[in-house]
Amino acid sequence: MSERYKPIDMAETGPGAVRTAFANQVAYCRANDARVTARVVAALATLLDDPASEFARRIAGWEGAPLADALPLRAAGGLHALHLSGIADELAPIYADAEDINDAAIIAGAVHRHEAALLPWLDGPPQTNEAGRSSNFIAAMLWLADQGLPPLFDCLEIGSSAGINLMIDRYHYDLGGVQVGPRPGAMAFAPDWRGNHPPIHDIAFDGLKGCDVAPVDLTDPAQALRLKAYIWPEHHIRFARMEAAIAAATEEPPQLIRANAADFVEAELARPQTEGATRVLMHSIVWQYVPADQQARVTAAIEAAGARATAGRPLAWIALEANRTVHHHELVVRYWPDGGAPRMLGRSHAHGAWVEWLGSRQ
Repeated sequence: MSERYKPIDMAETGPGAVRTAFANQVAYCRANDARVTARVVAALATLLDDPASEFARRIAGWEGAPLADALPLRAAGGLHALHLSGIADELAPIYADAEDINDAAIIAGAVHRHEAALLPWLDGPPQTNEAGRSSNFIAAMLWLADQGLPPLFDCLEIGSSAGINLMIDRYHYDLGGVQVGPRPGAMAFAPDWRGNHPPIHDIAFDGLKGCDVAPVDLTDPAQALRLKAYIWPEHHIRFARMEAAIAAATEEPPQLIRANAADFVEAELARPQTEGATRVLMHSIVWQYVPADQQARVTAAIEAAGARATAGRPLAWIALEANRTVHHHELVVRYWPDGGAPRMLGRSHAHGAWVEWLGSRQ
């Protein structure tokens, strides 16, 4: 096994783990076409050599698991916010991807001058909400319909952030030529599709509800700026999508509540399910942020509900989560009453630019 593909321990702690987290994030960004973000993270890592600021010392002495906590992206998000706010002009050459500049010196200077604004960005995990990932959700639902589950979906999302993926019934999708959703839609997605197209079915939604421990109100400019700061700057289309999501949420807000994942899943699975509807738990790039005790509760709750599932009231679990070893994302689905065996239906770019469909092999 090459060094690049050495298994990653998400729970690793300590100074060595901090350096590993930054190195892994650089590789992850490069593998997902995020050259500028990779430059910023690499420059931030040089602060560890001589942590001369409180910001650098907090990073170097991180007490948690820096990779699971997405520590590099917390720091990078703060710097991007400075750039987007126009209060750190010295960062402009990096975000313009200029050549022949000293990234480390520029980042160190920005940290020195704007440390008070940067420190709060270390206090919580990134708030990411990328609508492009929802192409995977739709493809998985088409596959579930092909397995004989009712194509009417009652969707529950954990880690919904601003609820952008709770508006998927308003978007249009071209998935390898398979058309789903209203035209033109509040947004339209046509990822680079690799492999066979997903099954062709008409699908509809019985409900779309989500939770987050710190839900974001897209109609609040300050909260929207926080989400924009976590958008990788080289992915310009994602900024356009964010504006489209803000417009859609302003017209009709998504159904989003403040709750942790375990409390939400337990409560929602306990409520009555419509006969002839498939209840779905779904999430994308969230699981690593859910504490281990809550992961256990979510898993126990859905497996218990799966044991009660019937052909008329089936249950499915759709997860699009990062494989930090190979730097891409895996679409894994379980469903009941079929027994709940995990099936990997595809691999995906971090933000949905491409999807490699494996569902036809299942």
